[in-house]
Amino acid sequence: MVCIRNDKCRRLLFLLLLLLKGAALLTLLLPGGAFYLLLVSGTPGASVLSVPAFPAWRSLWDPTDLGLVLAWIAAQALLAQAPLGKVTEGTPLRDKARLQYRINGCHALGVTGVVLGAGLAGGLRLSYVYDHFLQLAFAATLVAFALSLLLYIKALVAPPSALAPGGNSGNPVYDFFLGHELNPRIGSFDLKFFCELRPGLLGWEAEVRGSPSLAMVLVNGFQLLYVVDALWHEEAVLTTMDIQRDGFGFMLAFGDLAWVPFLYSLQGHFLVTHPHRVSLPAAAGIILLNGLGYSIFRGANSQKNTFRRNPNDPRVAGLRTLPTATGRRLLVSGWWGLVRHPNYLGDLLMALAWSLPCGLTHALPYFYPAYFLLLLLHREARDERHCLGQYGLAWGEYCRKVPFRILPYVY
Repeated sequence: MVCIRNDKCRRLLFLLLLLLKGAALLTLLLPGGAFYLLLVSGTPGASVLSVPAFPAWRSLWDPTDLGLVLAWIAAQALLAQAPLGKVTEGTPLRDKARLQYRINGCHALGVTGVVLGAGLAGGLRLSYVYDHFLQLAFAATLVAFALSLLLYIKALVAPPSALAPGGNSGNPVYDFFLGHELNPRIGSFDLKFFCELRPGLLGWEAEVRGSPSLAMVLVNGFQLLYVVDALWHEEAVLTTMDIQRDGFGFMLAFGDLAWVPFLYSLQGHFLVTHPHRVSLPAAAGIILLNGLGYSIFRGANSQKNTFRRNPNDPRVAGLRTLPTATGRRLLVSGWWGLVRHPNYLGDLLMALAWSLPCGLTHALPYFYPAYFLLLLLHREARDERHCLGQYGLAWGEYCRKVPFRILPYVY
């Protein structure tokens, strides 16, 4: 009773209740929102404000489609474990251990492409993917829920050193959503690292019927470049927030297995039923915008990863740095002297370029850049808090030297 009367305790309790309710709500809203957008995409008006007729749940369940999703995941898991590519170490964990990871994403992409090409030559119809898009999305959602439950149960017997900094509230709903274990593994098979880039990213495609339009070619070409780039630089994902600090729960599992392959391809899905003609001058401008975004994104990430691995590398040795109390140094020139998160700027420019081929008459194709803006603003705020706690006064000095966060002279 004494604690409840205390204002500080009341505020903390209220905040905890909000977090728990938010986790439960998001666990339902994320799949519901995904299906809503996919259904809207197939309506004649494609208006996000018009509520589409939701199909009967029974029509979404198809054992064949569930089998296809499981077979796809199993095939990619086998390729991830194949003795191809190199083995590298991740960043040190809390107990100073360093996990090993096999880097062979490009090999998996090549093998998948060869098998898919052979299938097409043998009469495989990719139109099945478009015709069963909702059923496949539903199956992927079921798999994400099942995997999240397995992850939650597995985390209950994991040692404390294996747990993530977050997702340890003791509340089943909150921990189920955020994830309790940092690097859950079955033997040497790392579940989070696998899901981060493999089944969802490699399955990120849109169905084209007939001769593809210029708009469809642009969208799929841009997204193919993004996928190939991510797999070519697969090792860099080991330094990301997702791998280093976030637990593996429903938030990441659903995002990797269902959200990415079915919603990130929304522009292509939209163009199948709502074709748009893009003029050559407009296409040239969109290509330049995507090229600019990719140059910023890749240049910034490569500069950061090179500096982290070897500050004396000739490519980064001449950049100005700022010392910190941890012994690490912060870049204050190059891309990272322009804004504090230049890679996010490049990502947002590419996201916009992916949607522009769909025209300006519908808001639906712009869901991805709008969502991505909110996601990156949230990640940027988390990055700022983490860096302030890690680097202290040095981070404050860095912020004074580099005052803009994402967009120069604006934000």
